[in-house]
Amino acid sequence: MLDWLTATAFTVLGAGTTWAELLGFATGVVNVWLVARQHIANWPIGIANVLLLMLLFWTAGLYADAGLQVVYVLLGLYGWWHWLFGGERRSRLTVARTSRREWWALGVAGVVLTAGLWALLDRATDSTVPLADALTTALSLLATYGQTRKLVESWWLWIAADLFYIPLYAYKGLWLTGGLYLIFLALCVVGLREWRADLRRRAAATPVPPGPAPVAA
Repeated sequence: MLDWLTATAFTVLGAGTTWAELLGFATGVVNVWLVARQHIANWPIGIANVLLLMLLFWTAGLYADAGLQVVYVLLGLYGWWHWLFGGERRSRLTVARTSRREWWALGVAGVVLTAGLWALLDRATDSTVPLADALTTALSLLATYGQTRKLVESWWLWIAADLFYIPLYAYKGLWLTGGLYLIFLALCVVGLREWRADLRRRAAATPVPPGPAPVAA
C-alpha cells in the first residue's frame, strides 16, 4: 500500500506527483469546504487527509510538516468531539470571536513554536527550509486550534499560512500541493465570510433585553 501511495501517478512540470499527493489534494479540498459549511464530516475526512500528507511531506523532506500531521490527528479527534459537545450544556458548538486574552496566548505560542521548531530543524535535520517549515507549522497549529474552538479569526491564520505554503511547496517541487493551497486560500476566504455571516445572523436573532423604563417628567 505504501509503495503504491509513494509511486508516481503523473508528472507536472518535470516533477513527479504521487498518489498520496493526489489523494491528499482531493480530501483536502473536500475537508476545507466542509469546514466552511460547519459540517461535522470535515473531521474524519480531515484525519484521512493529514495521514496522506504525513507520508507526502516526509518523503519531500518537510519533517516539521510531517510531524505536524500527527498533532493534526489528535486535534482532529478533539475538534470532532468539541464541535458536537462543546457548546452550552454539551450542545453543538457555535461560532465565536477570539478574545483579547486568546490572541495574546496564540501570539506567544506562535513565537515560541516557530523559534523552537526552527532551532530543531536547523540542527537535527537536513531540512533545506527550516525557518519556513517552522513558521508554517506554527501557523497551522494555531489555526487548527482556533478551528476546533470555532473561532472565526482562525481563518485569518489559515490565510497567512497558505500565503507561505504556496511558494514553499513550489520551491520543493510539490506543484499539485501548491495548487491545492491556492484552492485552500480561496476556500479560506469563503469560510471567513460564511462564519462571519453566521455570527451576524445569530446576533440579529438574539433578543435585546429591554432597557429601564423612561422616567416621567
